[in-house]
Amino acid sequence: MSTVEFSEAARVATNPLAGLERRCLVWIAGRLPLWVTSDRLTALALAAMALTGVSYAAGPGHPGALLLAIAGLALNWFGDSLDGTVARVRRQQRPRYGFYVDHVVDCFGVLFVLAGLGWSGYMTPFVAMALLIAYFMLSIEIYLATYCLTVFRLSFWGVGPTELRLVLAAGTLALLSDPKVQILGQHYRLFDVGGVVATIGILVTLLVSVARNVRALYDAEPLL
Repeated sequence: MSTVEFSEAARVATNPLAGLERRCLVWIAGRLPLWVTSDRLTALALAAMALTGVSYAAGPGHPGALLLAIAGLALNWFGDSLDGTVARVRRQQRPRYGFYVDHVVDCFGVLFVLAGLGWSGYMTPFVAMALLIAYFMLSIEIYLATYCLTVFRLSFWGVGPTELRLVLAAGTLALLSDPKVQILGQHYRLFDVGGVVATIGILVTLLVSVARNVRALYDAEPLL
């Protein structure tokens, strides 16, 4: 299959950790042994999210499993963040293959985590489903914009995947002390509150991004 007509999208990351993270990833990638390939790192990222989901599901009966969930998030960062960096450092890029596989894996990974949370009772199934749907809708919008505008946005409002992992890890640590929070005298599941806030944030981001991209595409292709 010819790659002559394929134009790789510009990557846009505005999250505050992006610059430091990029330098760290390049440094790590240059020192990894050759048997650590991009494909193996991608597989590690997927397995780590499956581990995180299973750990959440096991958490109510085995609180120590929550620490394993945090370890899974760390492993996911390592695999998901490094697979593309390793390919670029070693000049082994496969832009279409890498983009497709990486983001299919991301979708399955989020499914595993939210399924585990919904199963565990830390998050009600309805909230988990709403958050999953919102995430998939934003993902679809991002991928459509990547194709139509050749711009791949990695973060919104200064928040990217790394920041989200850190917030999720912090929330997981909080579960060890108290899985509920009190708001206006009422007790709610901590991850239900976080899930509702995240769902609303994602939907607002989706609407803003759709409006911006529709305007950009309309201006780029005016009716004569």
